[in-house]
Amino acid sequence: MDKRNWAGKRGEGYVVVQFVLLGLIAVTPFVSRSSAPWPEPWHTITLVVGLVLLGVGLVLALAGVWSLGDNITAVPHPKENAQMVEHGAYRLVRHPIYSGIILGALGWGLFMHSGLTLALVLLLFLLFDAKSRREEQWLAEKYENYGAYKKRVRKLVPFVY
Repeated sequence: MDKRNWAGKRGEGYVVVQFVLLGLIAVTPFVSRSSAPWPEPWHTITLVVGLVLLGVGLVLALAGVWSLGDNITAVPHPKENAQMVEHGAYRLVRHPIYSGIILGALGWGLFMHSGLTLALVLLLFLLFDAKSRREEQWLAEKYENYGAYKKRVRKLVPFVY
């Protein structure tokens, strides 16, 4: 089997792993949370920062969905009739849905004071980084101007990465 297609012809395996990881992120705070709260001021700071990141992540992910419109698909392989999107949230980052989910998950882990959840968020980041690399190979094959877009706009973290 071709190494590039380990996850399926259209990247279905990435989606399966993604949903398993998101499920674990959602439930681990309830099973791994220690009975002792984090010491102040960290308890309050992480509550506030967590809520802010949850909100920002939700807005960014929804803006990405909105900007994609009919081009949206669950798998990383672009739809046959899809158009390249560079407007809206895609001006800030090449993968705003992934970025929003990562930010939201990070916010969840901080809000729930769960170290295990924060470790899983790191795995989620690594998964989305790998998934986006494969997706970008397909996008570069489909759209001749994707390379220029890739040079202009960061992948997952606006202005950074």
